[in-house]
Amino acid sequence: MRALLAIPMIAGLALATPAVAHPRLVASTPSATSIVRAPTRITLTFSEKLMAQLSGIDLTMTGMPGMANHAPMKVTGLQISVSNGGKTLMAALPHPLSSGTYEVRWHAVSADTHRIEGQVAFTVT
Repeated sequence: MRALLAIPMIAGLALATPAVAHPRLVASTPSATSIVRAPTRITLTFSEKLMAQLSGIDLTMTGMPGMANHAPMKVTGLQISVSNGGKTLMAALPHPLSSGTYEVRWHAVSADTHRIEGQVAFTVT
């Protein structure tokens, strides 16, 4: 009887494949909803090693002090790199950010090849 029970268990183990999870954002600098002074880089740390060529960051200034109708303005000149064993996506900024509100939109792809996206908003004083 034990032998009959062992056969399905062994077959199940033989057919099992390792789970591959989507990367998830575990930390960011600046952090979500934070108030910071003129950052010169943005870092996003993920739970999985990223595929650098398929991952990225876009930065938009969404508000400027004293300008109620300020249209969103994309920040250009970001130098994107991956560090920390492939788990940290970094954007070096061409100059310190001026006062205002910002939104970081990111996309990340790991070994499972599924693209995930998210955003982090913060304020510069």
